[in-house]
Amino acid sequence: MFETVAWKGDWVELLDQRLLPGREEYLRLRTPEDVAEAIRSMAVRGAPAIGVTAAMGLALGARQASELTRDGFRRRFEDLCRLFSAARPTAVNLFWAVERMRGRLERALASSGDPDADGPSTVPDAAEGLVEEAIRIKEEDIEACRRIGRHGAGLVPATATILTHCNAGALATAGYGTALGVVRAAVEAGKTVRVLADETRPFLQGARLTAWELMKDGIPTTLITDSMAGSMMRSGAVTLVIVGADRIAANGDVANKVGTYPLSVLARENRIPFYVAAPVSTLDLSTPDGDHIPIEQRDPSEVTHIAGVPVAPEGVSVLNPAFDVTPHRYITAIITERGVARPPYAESLRNLATA
Repeated sequence: MFETVAWKGDWVELLDQRLLPGREEYLRLRTPEDVAEAIRSMAVRGAPAIGVTAAMGLALGARQASELTRDGFRRRFEDLCRLFSAARPTAVNLFWAVERMRGRLERALASSGDPDADGPSTVPDAAEGLVEEAIRIKEEDIEACRRIGRHGAGLVPATATILTHCNAGALATAGYGTALGVVRAAVEAGKTVRVLADETRPFLQGARLTAWELMKDGIPTTLITDSMAGSMMRSGAVTLVIVGADRIAANGDVANKVGTYPLSVLARENRIPFYVAAPVSTLDLSTPDGDHIPIEQRDPSEVTHIAGVPVAPEGVSVLNPAFDVTPHRYITAIITERGVARPPYAESLRNLATA
């Protein structure tokens, strides 16, 4: 159907999500700096997809630096690690991918002989090892999403209306999706599923992206404004809520697209299950709780403008946090590729992380 991110040898190819649903255009990014800028500017978004893209950006930079001495190669690679780590501060998959690529490089150089040797003889092999690692990260992400889908499908009744927020589908991952992976797996299992998609202000990922990819799949989808979700729940129109995650703290608090937290409160008030679907790479057991998760602040123009058209008075003060934190007490279960975590999350998430 489409690839969110692809390795093309001399460049990294991305579906430019800023242009959807109007145009399907692919970016050919030929430098790691261009890849990092695509992450920062949200040409690609969604925590798993960001991680895969960062890995490919590092691989691209490594291949281009493969003629440097070993010391020069190390310095260039570390500069790129810092560049990518600064691109989006909340999505923990980004840092996970950077550390995994760093670990692959260290193992390659340590096993190549004298670690203090100064010469390019082992650098090309190390660079190609990083390319292999980036491709493997993508393949593992797709398989993880399919496993998330299978675990989550068992939580979906035979007939269900699922409310989701932002986009946690194939566009937010290397393919298939997390929250929408559960939707897809439920449909593949023969269940009758309908989706209510929040528009997700201010960047409209639900309207532009979730609705687009579900309609491509032929899954019945109804777009609603963010402010309609509560009344839809109260009317009995919502069976369950499934969202993705950008970071999950050790106690089960979840950072996701801003607007997720109020949905969890509304779901609790209306006795509706509230599920989070995310790969284990989204777990951050070094962060004790949601109060310690950094929340990215984005450009005010995303709030004051829609598609470049102003919708607010010029000069008005704006707040634009990209994420909010849902306390673990509002979450029914967290669905991962290794199984379903339930309260107490401090224990169940630790068990899944070490499984």
